[in-house]
Amino acid sequence: MKFPEIRPWQVAVVLLLFIGLIVLSLSGYMGEVLGSATNPLVSLQSWLSTHYVALYEFFTAPRDVMSLRQENAELTNAVAELQKQVIELEEQLREADVYYALLDFARSNPENQYIASSVIGRDPSPFMGYIILNHGTNNGVRRDMPVVTEQGLVGRVDAVTANACRVQLISDPGFNVNVHTQETRAEGLIVGSITGDLEMQMVTQDRQLTPDDLVLTSGLGGKFPSNVLVGKIETVIKRENALFQSASVQSAVDFRNLRVVLLIRNFEPVEIEPLIPEEETE
Repeated sequence: MKFPEIRPWQVAVVLLLFIGLIVLSLSGYMGEVLGSATNPLVSLQSWLSTHYVALYEFFTAPRDVMSLRQENAELTNAVAELQKQVIELEEQLREADVYYALLDFARSNPENQYIASSVIGRDPSPFMGYIILNHGTNNGVRRDMPVVTEQGLVGRVDAVTANACRVQLISDPGFNVNVHTQETRAEGLIVGSITGDLEMQMVTQDRQLTPDDLVLTSGLGGKFPSNVLVGKIETVIKRENALFQSASVQSAVDFRNLRVVLLIRNFEPVEIEPLIPEEETE
C-alpha cells in the first residue's frame, strides 16, 4: 500500500495554523471564537431541555395532582377523626371530673344514701324551672326527694314515672325552702322567681344579714335535710317601718351546666300540714 507524499508546504501550513491557534488562545480571542461557534448548540440544547421538561410535566402532572388530592383527602379525614377523638376525650374527662366531685361529696356525707342520675331534659323557657332525670320509680325514686350536687341544693322531685322524674329547681317561682345564714344564724325563706333569681324573705328586722354570708337549709318544715348549701347573700334589702327585711341570694349551683345530680334516697319528708291550724273564715 502506497501512502500519499507529504509536501513541505503542507507541513508549513499546518504549523502556521497551529501557531495561529496558540496565539489566538493566548491573546483571548479563542474564547470568543469558540463561544460564537457553540452558542447555537447551547441555545438548541436549552430549547430541547425546556420543552422536554414541559412535555414531561404535561404527561405526569395529572397523576401527581390526583395523588396529592388523594393524600390531602386522607390527611383531612385523619385530622377530622383526631379532632373527634379529642372532643370525646374532653367530654369523658369532664364527666369523670363531675363523677369524682359527686363521689367526694357522697363520701363526706356518709349519713345519706344517694341515687346518681343524669339530666336528660331541661325547661325550654329562658329561665329554667325544672329538669328531667333518667331515673324513676324502677330505680327507687320517690316524689319530694331532695336533689343536690357537690355544689349545693338543686331542688326536689315533683313528678315521677317508671324510668324518669321531673325536678323542680329552687329557682322556680313556685319553690320555697326554709333557710338560715351560717354566720349570724338569721332565719328566713328562700323563694324562686320568674327570672330565676333567688330571694331570702321573711327575715325579722332584729337579725343581721351580711353580704357573702352563706345560706343553708334549716330543716324547718320537714321538706329538706338541714345544712345543705343554698348560696350566698349578695345584696341586703332593708326598709324602714317594714316588718321584715330580705336579701338577694346567688345560688351555689350552676343550673345551666347541670349534667349529673344526686337524689337523697334515705331522706323522709315530714308531712306537717295537718298540724298547721287553718285560717278562720268569716
